[in-house]
Amino acid sequence: MSTVSATHLGAATSKASIRHFLLRRLHSLTGILFGLYIVVHLLVNATLIQGNHPQDMFQEQVNKIHSLPFLLVIEWIFIFLPIIFHTVYGIWVTLKAEPNPVHYPYYKNVFYTLQRVSAMVIVAFLIFHVLGMKGLLGSGLEFEAGQGKAAASTVRHINIHWTVAFIVYPLGILASTFHLANGFWTAAITWGLTVSKAAQRRWGFVCFGIFVMTFGCGVTAWFAAVKMKGVTPAEVDPANGPSPRAVVKPA
Repeated sequence: MSTVSATHLGAATSKASIRHFLLRRLHSLTGILFGLYIVVHLLVNATLIQGNHPQDMFQEQVNKIHSLPFLLVIEWIFIFLPIIFHTVYGIWVTLKAEPNPVHYPYYKNVFYTLQRVSAMVIVAFLIFHVLGMKGLLGSGLEFEAGQGKAAASTVRHINIHWTVAFIVYPLGILASTFHLANGFWTAAITWGLTVSKAAQRRWGFVCFGIFVMTFGCGVTAWFAAVKMKGVTPAEVDPANGPSPRAVVKPA
C-alpha cells in the first residue's frame, strides 16, 4: 500500500472514530435526559395513590405540567427528540454489537444482553403508550388532561383490556426501570466518572437504589390505576361548578 493511500485510510479511520465517539456520547446524554424524564413521569403517576382523594392530587400535578409555557417546545427539545435519537441509535448499536463472554465476566454479559432486550421491549411499549395516550389507537386509550379527567382517562387507558393491565404495563415498567438504572451505571463509565472497580461497585449500589425507587413508583401507579377501575369524572356541583374530584365506582 502506498504512503498516500495509507494516509487517506488513516484519516478516514480517524474521522470515523471521532464520529463514533461523538455519537456514543450523544447517545449517552440523550439516555440521561430520557432517564430523568422517566423518573419525573413515574413520580407524578405515583400520586394516583396519594391522599384521601388521589384523583385530585394527580390532577393537580397534571395541571402544573400543562400550565408550563411553551410546553410543546419543551416536550420536543427535552423529551421527544432525545428519545427518538436514543432509540434509533440504540437499535443500530444493538444490531452491530455482540456480547463477548470470553473477555468479560459472565454477569456483565448478562446485563449487556438484558439492557438490549429491555430496549426492544421499551420501543414496543413506547409506541403503544404514546400513540394510545394521544388517541391514535382509539378514544378508549386517549389521555385527557382536562379538569377531573386526567385520572379517569388514565385508569380507563390501563384497564381497557386485561392484557394491557396485567402484561403490557408490568413489562413496560420493569423494562423501563431496569434500562434506566443500568443505563445510569454505564453512563458514569462512559463519561469517566467511575474509572476504578471500587467506584463502579459503589455507583452500582446507587443505581440499584434508583431501580428500586422507580420500579416502586411504577408499581404503585399501576396498582392504583387497577384498583381505581371505574373512575369517572364527578357530576357538576350546582353550588361550586365543575368539581376536580373524581368518583370511584366499584370494579
